[in-house]
Amino acid sequence: MTIKYMGPRPMISHHGIEFKDGKEDKYVYLMIGIQILKAIDKDYGENKTYSYDLSTKRISDDEMLRVMQKYEPTLEKLAIEENQNYKSKIQKEIQNIKERNNLKEAEKEAWTNNLEIMKDYRIQRAINKIYYMHCVKSIKEIIKRENIKEIDTPFYEKYWHVLQTIQGSLEEGRSSLRTNLKVVTDGDNKMTAKLFIGV
Repeated sequence: MTIKYMGPRPMISHHGIEFKDGKEDKYVYLMIGIQILKAIDKDYGENKTYSYDLSTKRISDDEMLRVMQKYEPTLEKLAIEENQNYKSKIQKEIQNIKERNNLKEAEKEAWTNNLEIMKDYRIQRAINKIYYMHCVKSIKEIIKRENIKEIDTPFYEKYWHVLQTIQGSLEEGRSSLRTNLKVVTDGDNKMTAKLFIGV
């Protein structure tokens, strides 16, 4: 299995293939999530706050895969299963289109061809999402283990999205934690996103 960037969600029909704005590949959030995961997995002592360092280097696709395998050794097996499930889902979509009575044969052929063209793209997006959600799960486990009280990141859209996903994960389930996510502006008008945990 690999992790690699694909792009926004495709909208596929007999008219062609378009890409939906605002439905970004989870890969872009996975990069930030893994950087947070690696950084928070340490001995905190008394200071239970983590602040994201903007100088953090990008992580290669291979390194992201190695980090995730370290935290969840069986994750690759899950990704392989998802690969098979998604292939089956696409085959069902193709079969449903072939059985539609409201389309001409040329329209059915165009639609099924477009689905085939985008098959690997869609499967990789699904795999990226699995890795992202498991990264968030690992972050949640470390937050609970280390009793982390605060995570700070720059206030940019992608960082905010990751913090919202972490927040949602922390607030679900039996052993949920209360959280508060907000934006704080300092004296130099620099905005920081802050996730407060157990508040």
